[in-house]
Amino acid sequence: MRAATETVKDLGQTPEGEPSRPRPGSVEGLVAELKERLGEEWPPRLYRERILPTRTRSHAIPAAPKNAAVEVQHTLLGIELKVGRRRVSCPDFATARYLSVFARAGVTAVAVPYDITRISRLADDLESAWQRLLLLADHLTKGRAATFRTRVRSAALKEVKGEIEEAGAGSAVPQFNQNTRQRPQRI
Repeated sequence: MRAATETVKDLGQTPEGEPSRPRPGSVEGLVAELKERLGEEWPPRLYRERILPTRTRSHAIPAAPKNAAVEVQHTLLGIELKVGRRRVSCPDFATARYLSVFARAGVTAVAVPYDITRISRLADDLESAWQRLLLLADHLTKGRAATFRTRVRSAALKEVKGEIEEAGAGSAVPQFNQNTRQRPQRI
């Protein structure tokens, strides 16, 4: 009985009053381990450090219903991102791939780089980080019950969505440098 009370005491707070770390086998503990193992490839970190510091514009993505498929489609009208039953027209394939990562996370507003030459590389990095996140979540929960695996995956995706929404979508219109003079003034 004493051992059970000691483990409960360990989950509360440390003697210094700081909250203790989550248990290693818990959902929160595995999400924290996912975040630690991914390091610089944690999708919200990529978003905060590589996308938001650049000149961006905000873009709205339709909210996806639960378990809705996110697809990039080539139609006669161009490239479209299909989220559930809703479609969003995209200017190019790279932008559609970029937005699809955020649509899978359930984010409804996201910053899109104004420089279209950078979007393709960022889409590659975000897609690979997303896949690594899912594969690592499956690896960490290998041998556990399917319901536990689903809970860990859902908690990780909820953490990703929360951090990206907390970072914000930036301004609707990018800021332009207005300090250039076109002609000298004549007197």
